[in-house]
Formats: sequence, structure tokens, C-alpha cells
Amino acid sequence: MPRKRLSLVAVFVVVFIDLLGFGALIPILPTIAVNKFAMSETQVGVVLAVYSLAQFFANPIFGKLSDKYGRRPIILLTLAVNALGYAAFAFSFDFWTLLLSRVVSGVGGGSIGVAQAYIADVTEPSERSRGMGLIGAAFGLGFVFGPIVGGWLATYGVAVVGMASASFSTAAFLFTLFVLPESRAGDGSESRLAKLFDVGAYRRVVFHSRASTVVHMMFLETFAFANIYGTLALLADQKYLMDEFEIGTLYAVVGVVSAFTQGWLVGKASARIGDRWTLLIGSLVMTAGLSVTPYSSDKVMLIVVFGVTVFGLGFTVPTLLSLVSRAAPAEAQGETLGVNHSLASLARALGPLWGGYAYEHIDKHAPFETGALFIAPIVIFAAFYLPKLFKREREEQSTG
Repeated sequence: MPRKRLSLVAVFVVVFIDLLGFGALIPILPTIAVNKFAMSETQVGVVLAVYSLAQFFANPIFGKLSDKYGRRPIILLTLAVNALGYAAFAFSFDFWTLLLSRVVSGVGGGSIGVAQAYIADVTEPSERSRGMGLIGAAFGLGFVFGPIVGGWLATYGVAVVGMASASFSTAAFLFTLFVLPESRAGDGSESRLAKLFDVGAYRRVVFHSRASTVVHMMFLETFAFANIYGTLALLADQKYLMDEFEIGTLYAVVGVVSAFTQGWLVGKASARIGDRWTLLIGSLVMTAGLSVTPYSSDKVMLIVVFGVTVFGLGFTVPTLLSLVSRAAPAEAQGETLGVNHSLASLARALGPLWGGYAYEHIDKHAPFETGALFIAPIVIFAAFYLPKLFKREREEQSTG
């Protein structure tokens, strides 16, 4: 097998195995928090948010570390931390212990940002959408099998689900250790890696790089979808009376759509119609799907409509990731994608906070409707700004 293909397959397997644990936990976490720990919907939002808030601080650090020391050792580190977080979840007994376990897992979730930088290392710009789609496909497959496993194991208790998730991250660690090749040598340069929060990295990426506008669009997309991370499961439980196994099945169906779209279809679409139209179609479908989802007439319609929403998501996310990577300098892929993933993590922190509050204090439909509203700027970006971005890229390539 050619080295590039081996690298892509290996990083896909690593992310997939790790996300089996994530997929097993996320669909049942809101109902466990409410039904077992007697937490409010707002507290559920806090538990979901703190995971992503930890990623917000950790991802730029891991991105810079991977630029300096290589991708593989940082992926190993984050997978080990993730396993510890899931083990801590297994022994949670109240709001605060559950919160702590999610902080640890959030730090360990930095493996995804480094994996994205790994993909950028081993793919050409023209292949970047398809390469980033592999990460999305791994997410999708993690949500195919993880929720089914989590829904089934939930009948045996929280500890069983937590230890199963920890075992998945441990397996991913071992696979990385023995199979995953390094994608780049560390540059050995001096850097301010000791900083807990590198303001300079954010300033460079968010305000002074060509990737800045795309990074902002990624933030909006992530926030829009994060509104419903916890509230979808609560809606399914409280409005459609779905049990934990049925909720797991809902997420599994979503995973099938996501894996198919991001793992295969988005690459075909990008090659045939280009990133602009792929992004425009995806963002329009997401807007429509989020608007309609909470008004589904029954649980079957809920699954179908949300599956359509995830179809749009599958077009949108890999395309935005590809655009971020294409706009980033080759020597700063790790930093740029790390900051991008960090800001996406901040969006995943703010989204559940708003979603849980809106669900509890405004209306069960509010998280979905506001999510649709925040996708609108991406539609405008794809329609009017993206051609200018491509024009500048072509001009730079012709003069380079």
C-alpha cells in the first residue's frame, strides 16, 4: 500500500476507534444527567459545554506542539488523556464529578485537531476536501456504532458505558503506537509552548491570516449545530417518548448519513461542482432541516428530517475545513487548524449553554430555530465571498 494511502487509512482508523467511545456516550449523556443525577436542562448544557471549553484552551497548545514535535506523539498523549476522562465518567456520581470527567475528556479531545493537521500534511490542496471528509466519515461511523453500543450498555449502568468508552480510546492509543506513521518531522524551533493561552496564535489566525473569514464561518456553523447537542436527545425523550436505545438508534441513523456524505459523497460533489456550490447546497439544506426538525409529527419523521439536516452538515463541515487548510501557510497548518478547532470547541461550549437555556426557559423549538438563523451568514459567504477567496488563491499560485 502506498505510504500516503497507508497514512490516511491509519489516521481514519485511529479517529474512528476513539470516536466509538464519544459516540457511545453523547446520545445517552443528557438523559442520564436528567434521569439519574436529577440535573436541569441548563445543567446538562453546562456539562456538554465544559467539554468543548476545555478543547478551546487545549487545542492551540496541541496544534503548536504537533508542529514542533510531530503529530504522532501528540495524538498518543491526547488519546491517553481521553481514556482517563472516560474512566472518570464511569465513576461519576453527581453534577460535579460528571463535570470533572468531561473537562478531562475535553482536553483529550484535542486529538481531532491534530488529526486534521495530519490529513493536511499528507494530502495535496486539490485532495483536501476528500481528506478532511475522512475525519467526518470517522465521526459518522463512530455515531453509527457508538450510540448502539452506548444505548445497549446503558441498561447495565453508567460505569459500564464509561469503561467501554475508555477501552475504545485505549485501543486507539495502541493502534497509533504500533501502526500510525509520523506525517512530518518536528521543526525543532523555539516557541512559546509553555503558554496556557497563546493570544498571539489567535491573533495571527483570527485577524491577520487569509483563513480568518473561513474560520469565522466554521465558528458559526459549529455554534448553530451545537445548539442541539443535548436538546435533540431531550426532545426525543420528552416529546417523542423515545427510550435510550431508540435515541441511540436515532444517532446511529445520523451516523450512517454522516459517514456516507462526508466519507464519499462530499469528495465527489467537490470534484464535480466545486467547493463553492458544495458549501452553498450544504448550508441551505442545514438551514431548512434545523427549522423543520422540532416540528416533526412523530419519531419516524424526526429521524428522517434530522437525517436530511446531517446530510447538509456533511457537505458543509469538510468543505469549510478544506478551505481553512488551503488558506493556511504550509508551515503553520498545525497552528491554524488547532486555532480553528479550538474556536469550534468554543462554539460547541457556547451552543449547548444557549441550547439548554433556550429549551428550558423559552421553548423546545428555540435551539433549532436559532441554529438555523446562524447558518444564514454561511449561505451569504458561499454565494458572494468564496469566489473572491479562490481568485486570490489562484493569483498567489501564479506569482509564487
